[in-house]
Amino acid sequence: MSADFSRLGDEVRAVEKAGADVIHVDVMDGHFVPNITIGPLVVQGLRKLTSLPLDVHLMIENPKRYIEAFALAGADWITIHAETCPHLKTTIKKIRGLDVRPGVVLKPATSLKILHPVVEDLDLVLIMSVNPGFGGQSFIPATLKKIERLRKMVDQCHDPVEIEVDGGVKIENIKDVSAAGGDIFVVGTGIFKTENYEETIKRLREKIG
Repeated sequence: MSADFSRLGDEVRAVEKAGADVIHVDVMDGHFVPNITIGPLVVQGLRKLTSLPLDVHLMIENPKRYIEAFALAGADWITIHAETCPHLKTTIKKIRGLDVRPGVVLKPATSLKILHPVVEDLDLVLIMSVNPGFGGQSFIPATLKKIERLRKMVDQCHDPVEIEVDGGVKIENIKDVSAAGGDIFVVGTGIFKTENYEETIKRLREKIG
């Protein structure tokens, strides 16, 4: 979402060359969140441009309806919001059945308790550290305690569950996010609004050790 959409392909190639591990794709429908971004056709186009995993974050109502379309378009990971899925376990099973890594996303105000019935079925949990919908927001400091609690929860799982953090992550705070228990860091404006992507990613890596 933070890339220059007039040259999206070039932006993806540039961050891949600069050392990014994953391409995070923000999908918004104007209903669950007030913004509108992209759909499966753009994911299909991105799939042709990069060998990196495509991490598709569905900030949409009724995500189950669109999971297959995004999987066929080339998504490697699909994360769905717990707030939009009354039948989380069924939806997670559908994602995995399409040979895609399933994840669940929690908004800042959503309790970790909602994960208890499904955490063992997941590959990752995405914690929003801003309210979803727009890039460039400031990291919510209370998120760090939430990540710490989640770290304790997933460390008890039989299979590894990764913790992804999205929203306001940048050079100044990524060390704290990592120390709290984060594994995967979504950095939007913290990379795309800098002059040298390679240098920025290098500095981000240095902060997390």
